[in-house]
Amino acid sequence: MHDVTAYPRLTRPIVLASASPRRHVLLKRLVQDFEIRPSDAEEMVDDTRPPEEVARANAQAKARDVAAGLEEGTVIGADTVVAAADGGLVGKPVDRKDAVAILRRLSGSRHRVITGVCVLEVAPGRLDVRAAETWVTMKKMSEQEIADYVASGEADGKAGAYAIQETGDRFVTHLEGSMSNVVGLPLELLDEMLSSGTGGLL
Repeated sequence: MHDVTAYPRLTRPIVLASASPRRHVLLKRLVQDFEIRPSDAEEMVDDTRPPEEVARANAQAKARDVAAGLEEGTVIGADTVVAAADGGLVGKPVDRKDAVAILRRLSGSRHRVITGVCVLEVAPGRLDVRAAETWVTMKKMSEQEIADYVASGEADGKAGAYAIQETGDRFVTHLEGSMSNVVGLPLELLDEMLSSGTGGLL
């Protein structure tokens, strides 16, 4: 765990552009002093574009939306999408019927979880946008397992309709890459971004 002083080049306040409690908990592992300002930017799910591009675009849109209301500081935006084995893009389920359909699609497959991350410094207007990828292998789930899981409410609002940090991990047989990425905020990548000072001007 770091304090914000571990990233001396960053301007304050540090702002997380997310309402996700999972991202709040994860960011606490890197910095203790940050604000939460959820973004109103609409998340795009576009199967015609590479999933990394979609995740980065959404993360940047969220960060820009929040940064527009600030005169200074550093805004962190993030967006997680799932690329199914059939090549399609999966976001958050629109309802529980959709969650069942998503889990049927992912059941017994190896899929990718991609999180786009944007670090935007309001002044001098520096922008760094990247993405992390993790491969997740899921066991074949029965219709009853899917129905029970969705009925529990755990699938609600989760990219890919499951929460690996909760009870959804029982369906995962193998993980290749960052666990925090699957939860919603790749800490290894974010630490590098906050430390490096790379990126271009807006």
